[in-house]
Amino acid sequence: MKNDVARDAGAAPAISMIGTRAMLFEAPGDFTMAHQRRIWALMDAARARPDVQELIPGVTNLMLIFSAPPDSPQAVADWLHHAWDTLPERHIEGRLFEIGVRYGGALGEDLAAVAAHADLPPEDVIAIHHASEYTVCAIGSAPGFGYLHGLDPRIATPRKTVPSLNMQAGTVIIGGMQAGISALTGPNGWNSIGFTDLRLFDPDRQPPALFAVGDRIRFYPESIEL
Repeated sequence: MKNDVARDAGAAPAISMIGTRAMLFEAPGDFTMAHQRRIWALMDAARARPDVQELIPGVTNLMLIFSAPPDSPQAVADWLHHAWDTLPERHIEGRLFEIGVRYGGALGEDLAAVAAHADLPPEDVIAIHHASEYTVCAIGSAPGFGYLHGLDPRIATPRKTVPSLNMQAGTVIIGGMQAGISALTGPNGWNSIGFTDLRLFDPDRQPPALFAVGDRIRFYPESIEL
């Protein structure tokens, strides 16, 4: 059950109860690093609240899970609004990963579709993709999967209407204005443009997820198959 707690007009955040023990805070506007850094700041502030049991940061959103249903959800929403309006951005200095990609080929079969959507040659899509530096904004949707900010708008491509049924873990992907690397093998609606042998999630590794929030990623071409 999702009930709106606070939803003001204009550029105000949206705050909703999810059931009785969880609250979702959604930043207004576009997916920007400025908004993501404010989400990280809000996460730090909420961590100090005694009524919060768990925090789950997402892409410009934050889920708060309470140890018990809050007596006054509106009071919590008011606190979140005030914190959002007053907290400075939190900058996280993560690690830098340089990741080789085998662009195109059978494991990057959507490269042609991305090029057609962008009205660019595939070679230009590849060059634009690996020219950017990306930031891991959140981990979620699958164990170890990092949502990456930094995709050049020129190659942003909507997710596919018909998902791939067996996309391989390690596939380098684009979905809308976000980039990523698939963490697990299975159905996936993002656009595949290449492949890396990097394992994003390994249950025998500590920590199991390779990436953490704030890490930075640069891609470089190991090979290109058009």
